[in-house]
Amino acid sequence: MMEKESRKHYINVDFFENLTGDIAPPAQAGVEQIGARIAKLRQEKGLALEELSHMTGFAVDLLSDIEQQKVQPQLGTVIKLSKALDSAFGRLVSGTGDRMYSVTRRSERKVVSRSTASSGAKQLYTYMALAPEVKGRHMEALIVQLEENPEQEMSVHDGEEFIFVLDGTALLKIGDDTFELEPGDSVYYLSTTPHMIASKEGRTTILAVLYEG
Repeated sequence: MMEKESRKHYINVDFFENLTGDIAPPAQAGVEQIGARIAKLRQEKGLALEELSHMTGFAVDLLSDIEQQKVQPQLGTVIKLSKALDSAFGRLVSGTGDRMYSVTRRSERKVVSRSTASSGAKQLYTYMALAPEVKGRHMEALIVQLEENPEQEMSVHDGEEFIFVLDGTALLKIGDDTFELEPGDSVYYLSTTPHMIASKEGRTTILAVLYEG
């Protein structure tokens, strides 16, 4: 009982409501750029889809669907592709910045991407970049709106991740362990550990900071 009471005082509901809110449906142009960026980098390096498939372990059909925007890749997939293409992860997700610092007002957040299941049939995440203007950044700070993920697809990639739950209940699977994370809960893990985070029910909003390593 004592723990529940102290936890209740810790969470400022008004703060979370002001910080999150629903993420508006992304403008088509902002979302579709990620596949085009991947295709452009691959072509600049003179790589065929078959070669990129060999380098990453992703099926040729999946890579083709990503480039044609039939499938929106999850961040773990983008990180692997960025490594193979010798590109900064942030460049693929939200573009190349040109500033030394970035102050992002709540009204200025930009939806930069969304992710779907590997089949492309179900949307799993919507991402809002918090500092896309910073040049040469090694971290990516994102507000992420999670959907339910009944298939519970796991992800493994280089880097590290910090997750802070803002609203809703997140379901986290990491290795053989499963956790339910409530507003105010957080987790830090090495992304080389198999992991999956989704909304337990409906939608959940998190702050995610990714370091690509």
